[in-house]
Amino acid sequence: MIALKYIMVTGGVMSGLGKGITSASIGRLLVDMGYKVVPIKIDPYINIDAGTMNPFQHGEVYVLKDGTEVDLDLGHYERFIGVELTGDHNITTGKVYRNVIEKERRGEYLGQTVQIIPHVTDEIKSWIRRVAKESGAEICLVEIGGTVGDIEGMPFLEAIRQMKNEEKPEDFLLVHVTLVPLDSSGEQKTKPTQHSVKELRSIGLQPDVIVGRCARKLEEGTKKKISLFCDVPVEAVISAEDASDIYEVPLMFREEKLDEYIISKLGLERRESRDDWENMVKKLRNLEKEVKIAVVGKYVDVQDSYLSIREALKHAGIEAGCRVNVLWIDSEELEEKNVEMDVDGILVPGGFGKRGAEGKIKAIEFARENDIPFLGICFGFQLAVIEFARHVIGWSDANSSELAETTHAVIDLLPEQKQVDKLGGTMRLGDIEVTIKPGTIAHKLYGKEKVYERHRHRYEVNPKYIPEFEKRGLIFSGYSDGGRRMEILEYPKNRFFFGTQFHPEFKSRPYSPSPPFVGLVKAALGEF
Repeated sequence: MIALKYIMVTGGVMSGLGKGITSASIGRLLVDMGYKVVPIKIDPYINIDAGTMNPFQHGEVYVLKDGTEVDLDLGHYERFIGVELTGDHNITTGKVYRNVIEKERRGEYLGQTVQIIPHVTDEIKSWIRRVAKESGAEICLVEIGGTVGDIEGMPFLEAIRQMKNEEKPEDFLLVHVTLVPLDSSGEQKTKPTQHSVKELRSIGLQPDVIVGRCARKLEEGTKKKISLFCDVPVEAVISAEDASDIYEVPLMFREEKLDEYIISKLGLERRESRDDWENMVKKLRNLEKEVKIAVVGKYVDVQDSYLSIREALKHAGIEAGCRVNVLWIDSEELEEKNVEMDVDGILVPGGFGKRGAEGKIKAIEFARENDIPFLGICFGFQLAVIEFARHVIGWSDANSSELAETTHAVIDLLPEQKQVDKLGGTMRLGDIEVTIKPGTIAHKLYGKEKVYERHRHRYEVNPKYIPEFEKRGLIFSGYSDGGRRMEILEYPKNRFFFGTQFHPEFKSRPYSPSPPFVGLVKAALGEF
């Protein structure tokens, strides 16, 4: 049994450089060498979690199996490393300070003056070590969000500095991700990296590895310059040029021999050489067929708002042997015009609130009436119920009680929810068991009668209307809570008209795609 190893990933110069992809790719390399890896994401913001954050500003809210709402980077970890995480794997300033204040109120600090050092930093260190130990992993991979020099990140970097001194040198590795920009003549400039490393050193941290993000592959001269000025070996300066796809990054790092350097520095050995990831990427590179899928949402200007949707479509494409070209359509714009889409499939994702809802309903009606393969997710599932009620059954005022008062609230809170509801207070979050009816499209897709899928919603299909829906041909083929909550709908009259109350995209992996997405893409190909 090897001693627990820690790999810390920091970033400099600017945010959005790709620390999450870098961390996930390092994790993938270690998994391919036979090691068990546990990732942790540190988010220095004061929010307890990402649940209340605006997707326009922060990208999608990713939901873990225990229902914790987190930053989208944890989705990258799950997809790349092949792990299922919980809220313990996401540390925020809000969580740390809440724990420290609760301990102070209980008297656990024995009357001491509670300070950033040592109390907050001790809380951070103990959290990291506890999660690493409880996971049974051999390597703990920690990404510190933000950039070096951010005020809110200082306690975390100080905690990391302390850990570096407390762990054996061969058990601790620091990876620093920086920007290597090109000037107007195309020359790679190292000064931003030099300043970033200088800032890191000023707080007592020296990087062991520098990952240089650049539009082009780092030249040998650039690597030597970074090595000289930042005091790392040339072989520890790793090129992270722009990739055609994020799933290429682990292979790029392998070409740079980052995996060999890491195991050498940590005193490890390569146990095995798995090529599953490489084989998946080869399939991705050689997709011959193409389909066009319209994603109709209200956050399409910030495509990270639908990152897991985009990746799940890609995964399904790998499985089906085709490239999925996504056409992003603003649902608000559809409200003011007739819907005409030259696409092979339509997907309406989740989202809260009435803005853009009527545009999504128009897109669903267009898909149903023109027999275009359709997948509705969460709110998209609910709007498909509303569209059917209005245009097939004839309840023109059908709606969700979340959106408007109506005599036909086909989407509503259940009675017990109404008694205790506060905004978000009755949210269903995380893994919930779904029962699938045999002989349905859902059963054909999943191949089983019990599945666990992740949820993030409050409102439900109103049970009193279900008999009328099924009488008119809309089938609810999946349910939970003893049949009280509808989870999957399908309309067998169409080639593929499918909806899920849950978010199947959160469990989709490039080597294990989500069944509803595979169904949509294959139907778009005419192969379902």
